Amino acid sequence: MGNAGRLFALAILASSFPAVYAQQPSEPEDANLNPPTFRVSTSLVVVPALVERPSGEILYGLKPSDFALYDDGVDQKIHVDDNVDIQPVSLVVCVQRGRDAPLEFNIVRHLGPLLDLFAGGSRGDVALVAFDSRPVWMDPFTSDTDLIAHDLDDLPAGDGGAAILDAVGYSVNLLEQQPANRRRVLLLISESRDHGSHHFDIPHLVERIGTSNTLVLSLVFAPSKSEIIDWARGNTGGGTELNMLAPLMMTMNAMRRNTPRTLAALSGGEYAPFTREKAFERRVAEEANHARNRYILSFHPTNLTPGLHTIQVKLTGKYGARVIARNSYWAIRRDDAGDASEPHRP
Repeated sequence: MGNAGRLFALAILASSFPAVYAQQPSEPEDANLNPPTFRVSTSLVVVPALVERPSGEILYGLKPSDFALYDDGVDQKIHVDDNVDIQPVSLVVCVQRGRDAPLEFNIVRHLGPLLDLFAGGSRGDVALVAFDSRPVWMDPFTSDTDLIAHDLDDLPAGDGGAAILDAVGYSVNLLEQQPANRRRVLLLISESRDHGSHHFDIPHLVERIGTSNTLVLSLVFAPSKSEIIDWARGNTGGGTELNMLAPLMMTMNAMRRNTPRTLAALSGGEYAPFTREKAFERRVAEEANHARNRYILSFHPTNLTPGLHTIQVKLTGKYGARVIARNSYWAIRRDDAGDASEPHRP
């Protein structure tokens, strides 16, 4: 980047990221793991938000005046769109196959029949990425969820790695190349800690999550006793739990302790451990329903300082409900010599 005369822009809307190159399912080369070139052409920050009562019932019909949104503590003027269930979904299922993951394959294969809950039949499509020390694009985007289900049934065991950061970064690359009218969802099924990522470090992936409109839903196997206790107490949500961890260094520390949970929080998604088939199936169905029924809040930031910004979303009324929303976004800089219509690599 140049050092003078820079304009600030925020690359948040997924619709600002057109396809820039075509890929086919294959064992990825190192170059394919790197972020693709994409356009930066918006100053609009998009914040998907789930409003849920303690009973699990989703609260519908809220207006912009029912929400308060703060960017680094500063109140913002927001727009609210709650008519998102009609949008088609592009879903990447990103499944760990390395280390001890094969012990969970009997549970993970139950995902196949549930994929239509995300994709909505012909209105959406699904791709499959499996990873150990490297991500592999097993299946291209397709509306034929039976194909994905078949490959989940026959998922081969991997090596001794669990490169979660690389796999998520690779999956976000794929989603950013999907059509602009798609809602982009990443379903990550893995253990809780990264083992062996080399292409995406934590700051890099935090930036990628912050500059894409991908919703990360995390399901974690083999949870520790403390995670199970935390889950039983109801501490399962996404964005609001890590608001105090939004500064970059604290987010990095959180990522090292539990990568999937922090990724979900950064995107406003959800996180849950699982130990049994029925619990897994129930949680998948819940996350699919939640993914389709989020309010879409958006705002033009009053502060364009580049880097990680904290977001806090609250309800202004006493509805007895909680809000699950992303806790941050990443503002990036562009050279003023560049044309906003031309591809730009941050």
